[in-house]
Amino acid sequence: MSPQQYDAIVVGSGAGGAAAAYKLALGGLRVVVLEKGDHLPTDGSTLDIRRVVHQGEFLSREPWLDGHGRRIVPEEHFNVGGKTKWYGAALLRFAESEFAPDAAHGCRGWPLALGELAPYYEEAERLLGVRFIDNEPDLARILAHLQRQSSGWQAQSMPMGLAADIAAHGTEASHFDGFASAADLKGEAERSLLSQLRSRPNFTLLVNAEVAALLGSADGPTMVTGVRLTDGRSFTAPCVFLAAGALHSPRLLSGYLRHTGLDGTLPAAMHVGRNLKLHLLTAMISLSLGVKTDLIRKTTLLTNERFPHSSVQPLGFDDELIATLMPRALPLTARRLISRRAYGFFLQTEDGSDPRNRVQQESISGSLPILDYDERRLLPAAREHRDFTRALQGSLVRAGMVSFTRRIGLSGTAHACGSLVCGQSAADSVVDGTGRVHGMQGLYVVDGSILPRSSRVNPSLTIYAWGLRAGQLAARQFQDQRATVRQETHYAA
Repeated sequence: MSPQQYDAIVVGSGAGGAAAAYKLALGGLRVVVLEKGDHLPTDGSTLDIRRVVHQGEFLSREPWLDGHGRRIVPEEHFNVGGKTKWYGAALLRFAESEFAPDAAHGCRGWPLALGELAPYYEEAERLLGVRFIDNEPDLARILAHLQRQSSGWQAQSMPMGLAADIAAHGTEASHFDGFASAADLKGEAERSLLSQLRSRPNFTLLVNAEVAALLGSADGPTMVTGVRLTDGRSFTAPCVFLAAGALHSPRLLSGYLRHTGLDGTLPAAMHVGRNLKLHLLTAMISLSLGVKTDLIRKTTLLTNERFPHSSVQPLGFDDELIATLMPRALPLTARRLISRRAYGFFLQTEDGSDPRNRVQQESISGSLPILDYDERRLLPAAREHRDFTRALQGSLVRAGMVSFTRRIGLSGTAHACGSLVCGQSAADSVVDGTGRVHGMQGLYVVDGSILPRSSRVNPSLTIYAWGLRAGQLAARQFQDQRATVRQETHYAA
């Protein structure tokens, strides 16, 4: 079977992959996006708590091992649009300080400054329809209690990728956080980017197209020229963009390096899969006497200058969803009664980079990949997250709310990043400031695995911005090379 030829191959259709494909296609390249999963249904099933939460119908079933050899199943989604269909509605920029190294917290610096990414932040916000939504009455009262305490809590409006009229759609409004919209009311990779390319003759999206391996050039393995799918089909292109996510892109690259022997000669190879970051995450449920009637809820970001690497955002969960977070020892009727008087919060703390926290392609037995991550390797982050959680609990108690918490464990990989980290040099990173893998030609990375820092907020907008920038730079380079070839051909003639 002859390989199908394109100008650019994008492996994955999430935030980074869709953003890169958007710029590449607009730049005139013939682009194919290969998505491991399929389109999500639009029949309302992606809003059904039973099917989404209790049965996990739309989650990956792919088994892994943790660093101790125990079997786990990371909460990954394989579908067009990736995780952005399910999450991604909170679209925040990283702060300028979060592009600089912070050695005390174990944080690396970026190979570029905020100013270089700022135009792409702006473009991503426009494409995704980012807007601010007013706080609803229950949340406004909670914030007023917190800020009257002089305890350092600062609230700012949350930039959200939600339709302006989402409040008029009750089920969608109360189930956008962790659910996929059936009515296209969220800004996400498929709706906001890929759908704009569908009518273009130079764009192709293939579903159920799982990439098994990268393919190299006959001129040398440092030049990647295509991919092979698990079904045997192959595709070739001068540019290949990995966008399969921080758990999966490293495995594709690692497998290629090992197969070609580059794992022992390419300087960047020793960093592949390392420096994995997940954020330290806690769900907090806070109870008071009054029944809570807010619909959207997730409209504010809370920070505290005493905890510079941490933030809080309300969970966009209604009472039925909050009940799923309560102790199972409570009878269902009691959980439902209590949850009507509860508000949910999502606490996250930036973790540093530790090379021991890593993704490995497979275990020694060759059967399962390994997700080796231990927050005890990141003591500054662990201490801040513990103290941050206690501080919020204490402030909420003084506001008349009693809280209990649930840590998000290793399988919660919504914010996974850093496993193909970008940097100035192959001596300590995998990818350069343009997205190209150090020491290789034709291979780029445009998903969250490039992030040298995870910041204290959700990473999705930064991944979109990186993908837009990398795609545009690559498109310009490709067109320049094409123009040079045409010119040389003209002179030769």
